[in-house]
Order: sequence, then C-alpha cells, then structure tokens
Amino acid sequence: MPELPDITAYIAALEERIMGQTLERVRLGSVFLLRTVDPPLTAAEGRVVRKLRRVGKRIAIGVDDDIWLVLHLMIAGRLHWKAAQAKLAGKYALAAFDFPNGSLVLTEAGSKRRASLYVVRGQEALRSMDPGGVEIFETDLDGFRGALTAENRTLKRALTDPRLISGVGNAYSDEILHAAQLSPIALTHKLKPEEWERLFAATRATMTAWMDRLGSEAQKKFPEKVTAFRPEMAVHGKFNQPCPRCGEKVQRIRYADNETNYCARCQTGGKVLADRSLSRLLGADWPRTLDELEALKKK
Repeated sequence: MPELPDITAYIAALEERIMGQTLERVRLGSVFLLRTVDPPLTAAEGRVVRKLRRVGKRIAIGVDDDIWLVLHLMIAGRLHWKAAQAKLAGKYALAAFDFPNGSLVLTEAGSKRRASLYVVRGQEALRSMDPGGVEIFETDLDGFRGALTAENRTLKRALTDPRLISGVGNAYSDEILHAAQLSPIALTHKLKPEEWERLFAATRATMTAWMDRLGSEAQKKFPEKVTAFRPEMAVHGKFNQPCPRCGEKVQRIRYADNETNYCARCQTGGKVLADRSLSRLLGADWPRTLDELEALKKK
C-alpha cells in the first residue's frame, strides 16, 4: 500500500500537472470504484483544481465549490500520467481523470477491487475521511508516545494503525523498527523512555529520508512504479539477505497477505520470532535463536 512517502511523491507530481487545470471529465472503468452518490461525480467535472491534500494514505483533489475527489489506492492501486484522453484499456484500468494537458489513470492489479473513490463537499466532509492518526511531523515525543500507548499493542501493529499514526504502513514500519533497533512484537506499554526516544527519532528520520528520495524522483518524472519493495531498503522485502548493519540474514514473520521483516541480531537480541504457519508445523522444533535456525537448515 502506498504510504506517506509515496503519497507525498504522487501529490508533488500532480501539483505540476493538474493544479489550476480544469477537470474535464471522469471516466469509470469499474462502477465499484465510486463509493458515494451525493454529490454526484459529475459535480466535479468542468471545475478547476484548486488544492491537493493528503488525508492519511488518501489523495484528495479539491476543485471549485469545495468539492473533493478522495482516492484511496489501498494495496494495489496505482496512478499513471498519460496523454490526454488516454483509453481505459485492460481489466486493471479503473478510472481516468481527463485534463486538457493529460489524463490521470487509476489502475489496480489483481482480482480484488479495494481501491476507492469518494466525492465529498466541504471541509467537514473531507475531515471525516481522516482515520485520525497523529501526523508524525506535527507532533512531539509525548504526542507520539500517547498515540501509540492508547492500547497495549505490539509496535508493528501500533505503527501501522491509521487511527494512531498517519501514513505509516507495512513497509516503512519495518524500516523504522530496524532503524530504532526494536522488536516488531515489543509491547508499547513496556517500552523504556530511551526506546521511545529512539523510535520517535527513527520514525521521523526514516520518513524524511524516503520523502526526500521519492520527492526528488517525482520532480524528474511521474512516479509510475510505486512499490513497497525497493533495493535501498534495509530489511523490508529482504528476507534471507544480509542486514546492512550487522550482516546477519534478515528474518520474517508471515501472516495473511503481509509479512514483517526484521534482523534478529539487531532487533530481538538474537531471538527468532515465531512464524505463524511454520511454527505450527514445527511445534517444539521451532528454532528460538539464530544458532538453532542455522542448525535446522543443515539437517
């Protein structure tokens, strides 16, 4: 799912292309994309784009008369800048937003249709789209800690909950926790003051670094290949590859459609965290340490 750095890169690229432009027409390739009926989608057509805003992990396009088109890309939704009146070709094309200078095309890979488009009017309606998580660059350490300790959760779950922290998802949470040298399953109510300081600093530093990197790329060309797996990442998507800090192989915890990547030596004191499916299979034979894991591989 595109997260804070990806969404800000999209918005930077869109500012150059659609700010001040007239939204001539919106073409839907899937009727399931649009989740609202009032105001109608046609209410945004023929109006000039005046504002672009990030609302959590959503992109909000504001046109005249305080009408907002709010896009939630979810996991597989992506934006593409095409020539004007580009065809909505293929089963993955969900919508095209036509401007005089080009068309913004929304696609979604896979068979599950999770991406969504909402049309709302007014600031109150737009604010209602925000899950409510604190903005990492608009809060201090106390506000950050207060949000994450609202409930006693694992750090991984707390960081990726949009009601607690805005814009952080599966990929960047892995990078943040690695930078902070904290276990993804550490409980928020058990963190020490110095660990909170490391986590807060790592969250800001990680997001800043990636926002700068992706923002710079967006100035050169439209971000067509937004992905959660980037070669410059330290641990996310790097299972079995060497940790850039210590050289130990990156481990993972798999669950549903996601996985958590971490370095056992840097983050968990050498403890290998139980993978839900494999630990059930191996039972008491599940390796608890890196040494046990290596021994198991040699059998």
